[in-house]
Amino acid sequence: MSERGPAVAAAIQGELRLLDPEVRASPESVGALLHPEFHEFGASGRHWDRASIIAALAGATDQGAGPITASGMKGVELAPGLVHVLFDTEHNGRRAHRSSLWRLTPSGWLLYFHQATPFAE
Repeated sequence: MSERGPAVAAAIQGELRLLDPEVRASPESVGALLHPEFHEFGASGRHWDRASIIAALAGATDQGAGPITASGMKGVELAPGLVHVLFDTEHNGRRAHRSSLWRLTPSGWLLYFHQATPFAE
């Protein structure tokens, strides 16, 4: 399940931006990448909406605790204007499988839904 068209490339670029510590620390930068109807089921099991995830990232105190590394990032365009991205992350010893849906809007590609599932090797 992997395509390398412009839609998938744009969604992957968005994911990589959301992993960037400078982007994560900026509510404006994060907000610019999230769809107005964004929802997430986090690795903690918590349900996040757009406002709560922007606030949580802006208030995060462990941003200097080490980078978030991503691996195995791949995507597929499910329909025109809808991309599914899969990848794994590791941050301070915690690992998660991740799945995202990106939607094309008049303002560009925005993250519509995200789910993280913790795993151990």
